[in-house]
Amino acid sequence: MTNNDSNIDSKAKASAPYTAQLADKAAGIVRGNEHHTRIEHDCIGELPVPDDVYWGIHTQRAISNFPVSGIADSSHPELIRAFATVKRACASANEELGILDKDKARFIREACLEIEAGKLADQFPVDVMQGGAGTSSNMNMNEVIANRALELAGHRRGDYAYIHPNDDVNESQSTNDTYPAACKLALIDAIHPLAESTKRLAQAFHDLADKHINDVTIGRTQLQDAVPMTFGQEFHAFATLLKSDLAGFERLVPQLAQLNLGATAIGTGICADLRFRKSATEHLARITGLPITAAPDPVAAMTDMGAYVATSAALKNLAVHLKKAADDLRLLNSGPRAGFNDLDVPARQAGSSIMPAKVNPVIPECVNQCCFMVFGMDVTVNWAVAEGQLQLNAFDPVMVHEILSGMALLTNAMDTFRVNCVEGIVVHTEIGRAHAETSPSIAAALNHYIGYEKGSAIAAEAVRTGRTVREIAGEQTDLPADQLDEILDPIRLARGLGQTCREHQEA
Repeated sequence: MTNNDSNIDSKAKASAPYTAQLADKAAGIVRGNEHHTRIEHDCIGELPVPDDVYWGIHTQRAISNFPVSGIADSSHPELIRAFATVKRACASANEELGILDKDKARFIREACLEIEAGKLADQFPVDVMQGGAGTSSNMNMNEVIANRALELAGHRRGDYAYIHPNDDVNESQSTNDTYPAACKLALIDAIHPLAESTKRLAQAFHDLADKHINDVTIGRTQLQDAVPMTFGQEFHAFATLLKSDLAGFERLVPQLAQLNLGATAIGTGICADLRFRKSATEHLARITGLPITAAPDPVAAMTDMGAYVATSAALKNLAVHLKKAADDLRLLNSGPRAGFNDLDVPARQAGSSIMPAKVNPVIPECVNQCCFMVFGMDVTVNWAVAEGQLQLNAFDPVMVHEILSGMALLTNAMDTFRVNCVEGIVVHTEIGRAHAETSPSIAAALNHYIGYEKGSAIAAEAVRTGRTVREIAGEQTDLPADQLDEILDPIRLARGLGQTCREHQEA
C-alpha cells in the first residue's frame, strides 16, 4: 500500500464513526439508549425502523446509504409539497377508475393534504445526493403517506396489510414518472417568489431612474469615455434586463407543466391502467390550477430533460444580469479619489481591518458571489442532463436540488441587493455632468457638421490641453455659438432616441 493509499484508508476509518452517527441522528436513534422499533422487510431482508417515525425500511436504508451532503430532501419544502400533491392526484385517479378502495383513497388523500400543509416535514431525511433516480425519495413519500394514512384509519404504523406503500400509495405509478412530476411542480412553485423578488428589484431600479431622468453623465464603452447619457437611462437599463428575465420565467411554466404520469418505468405504461394517464393528469391540473398536460411521447419524455435545461438557463440569465448590475455599481462607486466616484452605494460595514474609514461595496460583492454559484449550478445541471443513457436519466435529484437552491439563493440575493444597496444609492449628479461636458468623445456630435477628421482633431486637442470640446470647437469652426451650444448639449445628445426611463418616449 502506498502512503497515499494509507492516508485515504485512515481517513475513511476515521470518518466511519461519524458516518454512523449521522445515519443514527437522521433515524432518531441515540446509541446506548433503548428505542422501540418495528421490524420491516424488503427484497434485501429485514431491518428495524424506529417506531416513532413515519418512514419505513426503504427510507431507513437510504439514510445509511447516502450520508453524503448532510442536506435532506426536507430542505426543499416545495419538493415535498409537490410530491404529496402528485400522490393525492394519483389516489383520486385510482379511486375514480375503481382501482383503489374509496376509504383507502380518502385516508391517503388526507395524509397527503397534511404533508402539503407542512406537517411531517421532518419525516423526509433522505440525502439530496441519493442514487437511484429519486427512488428513495419516492419510497420515503410512499411510506410516510401510508403510515400516516394507517393512523388516520385507526391502524398502527407498519400495518401494510391494510394500506401498503407500494400496492396502494404507489399504485399505477413509478418513481420515473412521479418524481420528475414533483420536481417540475416544485420548480414552478419556486418561480413565484423568485419572480416577485425580481419585480421588486426592477421597481427599485425604476424608482432610482425616475429620480435621475434629467441628470446627465457620460456613457462608457470598453471602460473609456463614450457619449452622454442620463443616470436615469443607466438605471432603467438594469430594470429592463430584469423585465426580460420575468418574461423568461413565464415561458417556463407550460414547459414544466408537461408531465409524464402513467408512463411508469420507461414510458410504456407497464403496471398502470391505460386510463390512468388521462385521469391522473386531469386530477393534478384541477388540484393545482396549472396548465398541466400529458407529454405527447411518453418514452421520449422519460429521458427529455429539456425543462430542466430551460429553467437552469433562465436562472443563469438572471444571474448574468444581476452580475452586470452589481459590477457596474462597483465601478461607478469606485474611488472616492482615484475612481469614477459617480455614485455612493450605502456604507454597510467597515471595509478594512487596517485602513481607517475605508468602505467597500460589500452588497454588490455578495450578489456577485451568489451569481458565481448559479453559474456553477448551470454547469452541474448540464452535466447531469447529458448523462441520460438509454431509457432513463438517473440524475433528477441533483438537477432539482441545484436549481431549487439556485432559485432560493438569487431570491434572497435580490432582496438584499434592493434593500441594502439599490434603495440607498446616492448619485453624484455634478460629477456626472462634469464628465459629460468635458469628455473629448462628445466631439462625435460634430461629425455631421465638420466631418470626422476635423472632429477627431478637436477631440485630440481637448485631450492634450485639458480644455473642453466646446471651447476648442468655438475657436476652430465657423459654427455659431448658439448652434454649438445646442449641438454639444449633453442632455440633448442623451435623448437621441427620446427615451429617458420606464420606456417613456419624449421629444
